[in-house]
Amino acid sequence: MGPTGYLVLDTTVAAAMVALGVIFLRFRNELGTARDATRRGSLLAHTDAGLIEYAEQGTGIPLLSIHGAGGGFDQGLANAAEFVDHGFRIVAPSRFGYLRTPIPRDASTALQADAHAALLSYLHIAAAVVVGVSAGARSAVELALRHPHKVSALILISPGTYSPTSPVSLNASRGSKTIFWLVNKGADFTWWAIEKTAPSLLIRFVGVPPDLFAASPKAEQDRVMNIVMAIEPLSQRFPGINIDSNPDLRELPLGRIGAPTLIAAARDDGFNTAPAAQFAASKIPGAKLVIYDNGGHLLVGHEDAIRSEVRSFLAAARLSVS
Repeated sequence: MGPTGYLVLDTTVAAAMVALGVIFLRFRNELGTARDATRRGSLLAHTDAGLIEYAEQGTGIPLLSIHGAGGGFDQGLANAAEFVDHGFRIVAPSRFGYLRTPIPRDASTALQADAHAALLSYLHIAAAVVVGVSAGARSAVELALRHPHKVSALILISPGTYSPTSPVSLNASRGSKTIFWLVNKGADFTWWAIEKTAPSLLIRFVGVPPDLFAASPKAEQDRVMNIVMAIEPLSQRFPGINIDSNPDLRELPLGRIGAPTLIAAARDDGFNTAPAAQFAASKIPGAKLVIYDNGGHLLVGHEDAIRSEVRSFLAAARLSVS
């Protein structure tokens, strides 16, 4: 190779190094912003069940917002904001293994429910509307069974709960399996890079069909991508995701739940939660079931409809603000 060839090679290598440096700097800055966000706005409660991270927002009727997989207190606050209007005192804990809530020796769903009850007692809340989303529905149900006096109403959204005939499951596509492997590794950079280069993989991973996403209005696409981006930093959430990914799902005595109950899901949910929603509604006395034909795990396109359903449900239970 002559001098000109070496010069071209050196220039190419230099350009590649600069490009990689720019990419890494952008990643580091965005990850730093995400980490800073998880350190703000939350508190630590030293409860009878151990240390629990939580955040509060608003005043009025107490509402316990239990986040799904990949979440934390921040996802809990965001979920509640989608479902209810003003007039609620929202309490959003980080479940076991998420952000600053440690994993106890027994991280079962039953013990997670006991931790929810302990947090409510710590905050001197006698009873709350309990909203359980996705994997968070499991401990919401257990809370209603183990501490019924703490639950004034129960709302389950895309519940990752038990179904005897068609269990909740991760989408079995190769892309979803790859993302799941990355989640288990807590691969912050890889998650961030896929978000920038192949977001459809992450969209499918959060249970939304990519074709539904592509056909949705920009506002809904932004909402889905905000949820995907809110999983960062992945490394601070994957211990909890690992717990959620190996649930001990079994039939519970749902007929003992006395709280007014609303359950909603979509038939095309990538996690197949509609059968679980239907089963729970068939067992919980008086439960109201809302099933959408499409919408995926995040009920894309139904935000206004589900907010209206929640408003009507709480009004009927005399738990709404006039």
